Amino acid sequence: MTTRSIYSQPTPTSRLLYLCLILSGLSGAIGVMSLALSAHSDSIGLLRSAAHMLLFHAPVFLAIGILAQIRRVPLLPIALLVLVAGVFLFSGDLMARVFWDHRLFPMSAPTGGMLTILGWILLAFSAVRVRPKE
Repeated sequence: MTTRSIYSQPTPTSRLLYLCLILSGLSGAIGVMSLALSAHSDSIGLLRSAAHMLLFHAPVFLAIGILAQIRRVPLLPIALLVLVAGVFLFSGDLMARVFWDHRLFPMSAPTGGMLTILGWILLAFSAVRVRPKE
């Protein structure tokens, strides 16, 4: 095990951290805008549900990026990909119903929900392979 001194080179920023910062920011911004719109025009609650899904996951995306920066977790990019696909598919379908009055495609919200659940399970399984950065 090596220890790093305060005089060693700084760790380069992980590409996954950059991606997660972008995803977290977009998820949070779209979530806040959707929640604000839902207060004025969403009588059935679909937009509010989409906003909550986006807002609940924005800090998760950020945490995944931070974890990728400080530890080596091989399953983390896959868990992130599945989570992002699930959250945006679920929320996107609900938003499409509100704004366009039709679904993205049949079963898109349930598919997004299942992908989100699978992403959380993959995140839990990623704990098996957490290693220090070298």
